[in-house]
Amino acid sequence: MKKMADRTVDRGPWTGCAVMFLQSLYPGVNLLSLFKDREQGKFIIFKVIKLTLIDSAGGLSGYEILKVHDADPFLGVEVKFEDVSACQRFLESYSSGLVRQSLSQHACRLLTLPQEFTVETQLKASEHILDLCLDKLELCLQHIHLSQPERLRDEEIDYLEEQLQIQARGPAPQPTPIIQEECPVPGNCFKFQNKVFEDRMLTAGDVQSFSNGVGRQWKHVGRALGKSCRALKSLDIDNLAYEYEREGLYEQAYQMLSRFIQAEGRAAKLSRLVKALEDCKLTNLAENILEPRE
Repeated sequence: MKKMADRTVDRGPWTGCAVMFLQSLYPGVNLLSLFKDREQGKFIIFKVIKLTLIDSAGGLSGYEILKVHDADPFLGVEVKFEDVSACQRFLESYSSGLVRQSLSQHACRLLTLPQEFTVETQLKASEHILDLCLDKLELCLQHIHLSQPERLRDEEIDYLEEQLQIQARGPAPQPTPIIQEECPVPGNCFKFQNKVFEDRMLTAGDVQSFSNGVGRQWKHVGRALGKSCRALKSLDIDNLAYEYEREGLYEQAYQMLSRFIQAEGRAAKLSRLVKALEDCKLTNLAENILEPRE
């Protein structure tokens, strides 16, 4: 492949968007299925993509991942570039094959795959296939610059970025626990933050308090509830978000919890909602719902 010769680019304010399509060439490994079907797989695939961009774009700045989506049989990665230098470094790495090499190396390490694992890639900006003009740097940069992003960063990407930061910081040091003999919790109760609460069916007041306080995190709570509720699978939650997008976050959260109550009936207990909130690090909202009302 020809070396990119023309490196003269405009250094003023610059943004652009490109989509990289990925597909495994190794039998039995489907990147799209891993990202869609397994919570841990989703995080690992995202980490592979993030590490590859850090390698190829020269660090953490100058770009952001907007969305990772289904482009069957490919996995699509939409990237917004906010710095022409970072975009140029990425294009040069992509042209030389370093992006594919980095993807394969990180995937082999994080997914414990054989060294023979390889990835097929395609790079597009709007309708332009950049693989066909990689020897023309200015033309590729122009296509990317003219392809402006049509959306803000996806909520799922916000969540995955946060998980990466948590992992990078490592576990917080835990104080040595004082071992105490605990009294058994009655069958009609549950424990939250070392306090025992009487379990009961969710009420309209619970739904209202939840919907008022959960904000953009309602999807994460829905996924946590969906682990034990067939009516709240990932596709159902996405459909609710789309259907009630114009009504806002309150209505989306309200409809999600209402669907949980309708599907689970008498099993739609307060303890299950509190556990889901706790799993999503929303303990303040759980405390608010548990506060006695006059």
